[in-house]
Amino acid sequence: MIQACEEAGVKLMIAYRLHFEPANLEAAEIVRSGRIGEPRLYEAVFANWVTKPDDIRLGPVEKGGGTVWDIGIYCINAARYLFRSEPEEVVALSARGEDPRFAECDETTGAVLRFPGERLAVFTSTFGTADRDLFRVLGTEGEIVVEPAFQFNQALRHRLTVGDETSEREFEKRDQVAPEILHFSRCIREDRAPEPDGHEGQADVRIIQAIYRSGRERRAIRLAAVRGVSYPDTDQEAELPAPGEQELVETEAP
Repeated sequence: MIQACEEAGVKLMIAYRLHFEPANLEAAEIVRSGRIGEPRLYEAVFANWVTKPDDIRLGPVEKGGGTVWDIGIYCINAARYLFRSEPEEVVALSARGEDPRFAECDETTGAVLRFPGERLAVFTSTFGTADRDLFRVLGTEGEIVVEPAFQFNQALRHRLTVGDETSEREFEKRDQVAPEILHFSRCIREDRAPEPDGHEGQADVRIIQAIYRSGRERRAIRLAAVRGVSYPDTDQEAELPAPGEQELVETEAP
């Protein structure tokens, strides 16, 4: 896709809505600013209870089914823009019970990513538990917890601890889709490179492929270096009011 777009002279942008969402971007700025000291550990969970046996997300992993392609990617992408670097090694395991919904894909996958500087990112993605999503970054002087962290249909929250002091902040529900569409349209009109671009998506794809490979082969997988990757910053923040209820056309809510 990257090559085809470059040859055709058209823009390619990956639909990462959280690259424009204030709670996530400001968490990344807190980490980058040094307020929690040196960031050493990232932990994340993203859980969705998927009930419909014919849900496209329950298809074969080779065709895009499974937890990591659908929701684990949020945990991976957040680790990368919070640490502002690329993992060098990954080890992972997938699990499934006897539920027939998971005949072709994982029910749960857990992974550990080793980043430069001997920092670790640990996450779990699952379709088999009650809904939950959060991440935390622990540093040498404190921690930042974002919970909920990845949702688009509710307010997101920070809990920041530095030393003995803890503060909380709520980010009201916002439209997370319109800002990325507006950004992409401006890039087209003004002939600017979008962020996130194709290389950003490619960086996550290689990690997901390594995670599933690690689970199959029961071993750690080294990751080749990537180039051309950029990370979002607070200049991309966009706060637009949350949309109201929309009429569904020949479909039903997921």
